[in-house]
Amino acid sequence: MNFEYFVVKRLVSAKKYKSSISAPIIKIAITAIAIGVVMMLVSFATGLGLQQKIRDKIAAFNGHINISSYDNNSSKVSLIPVTTNQDFYPEFTSVEGIDHIQAVATKFAVIRTEADFEGVIVKGVGKEYKWDYFKEFLVKGELPDFQSNLNDQILISDYLANRLKLNVGDKVPTFFLRENSERPLQRGFVITGIYDSGFQEFDELYLIADIRHIQRINDWKEDEVGNFEVFVNDFDKLEEKGNQVYENTGSFLDTQTISQKYYSIFEWLSLFDFNIALILGIMILVAGINMITALLVLILERTQMIGIMKALGAGDWSIRKIFLYNAGYLIILGLFWGNLIGIGLLAMQKYFKLVPLDPRTYYVTEVPIYLNWDYLLAVNLGTLLLCMLMLLIPSLIISRISPVKAIKFE
Repeated sequence: MNFEYFVVKRLVSAKKYKSSISAPIIKIAITAIAIGVVMMLVSFATGLGLQQKIRDKIAAFNGHINISSYDNNSSKVSLIPVTTNQDFYPEFTSVEGIDHIQAVATKFAVIRTEADFEGVIVKGVGKEYKWDYFKEFLVKGELPDFQSNLNDQILISDYLANRLKLNVGDKVPTFFLRENSERPLQRGFVITGIYDSGFQEFDELYLIADIRHIQRINDWKEDEVGNFEVFVNDFDKLEEKGNQVYENTGSFLDTQTISQKYYSIFEWLSLFDFNIALILGIMILVAGINMITALLVLILERTQMIGIMKALGAGDWSIRKIFLYNAGYLIILGLFWGNLIGIGLLAMQKYFKLVPLDPRTYYVTEVPIYLNWDYLLAVNLGTLLLCMLMLLIPSLIISRISPVKAIKFE
């Protein structure tokens, strides 16, 4: 073992590399691994980050699972009320993995200012509304308070505020159409906060108000709402939980997950999984080929040394291990520099948001970054293991080297 250690130490010596013809090949191999790791980390962090960010934005406006009357299922506004006297409300205890459930109602309205007007969907929310996502979206003012008495506070998007030239504290004249009435009903809301989710499809539509306004306008009772929004703990189990929620609701109620409601968006997001897998495969293949080339050059350059070791009684596997140890050392060097550069670039994007995106195309304003130890370890261990496995085959050339011919080799 001491003999092997001595040989490995000689092989990985920096001075040895500087004076050998294999030095450029080794540098290229290390660089290829480093670049590959950077590409893999960037692919994982941006792909998963974009998926998570868009999922969260859709969930902010819809929940993960929507429970409503069958008549409301295809409509963006609440047509038929649903009673809150349900076994699953206010806590959905019959299905594990449900984080939260909230009652909401929506109604179409028109905002009319002196200079312009805009059609919107007023989303009424109650005391139990999950504001977690909107805390992140809030850009000005504060969130409305619907915990006590009915008030006229609303949360409006930055998109609508800019189009209508509105600001925090402004009064917003809003008109609602009522059934069996020719005259619209006016409500004067006051803006307490402005949000920007970066998801224009929602920002250009939704205005958040107290659900009691919708109930009064629709002549609903206090226990009547438009639909229920359900949040799950684990998004990866969304379809499974959606089926369980459906089985545990009444026959007159329908359930729909956001992946079903926004099928095209989630199909687009699923393409990122394929892209990530493709990049992983290409980068590992390129790194492996470069390492195979470097290993073959090392073996060729030290053919005489291999012959001498065989003549002294060293076995083929012992000699192969020496070169594999050396290759492993080079791979670890590449992983170190790749992680240093890759994590550094991702951290800069995460905290300084250097690379912007068009929200009309990507639904986000900058490249989102998701950093997690799981995929960081998987990339490093996977690259090391697969590259080492790829090197086992070219290392077999050592067993075909004849000691007599190798000692004469120049």
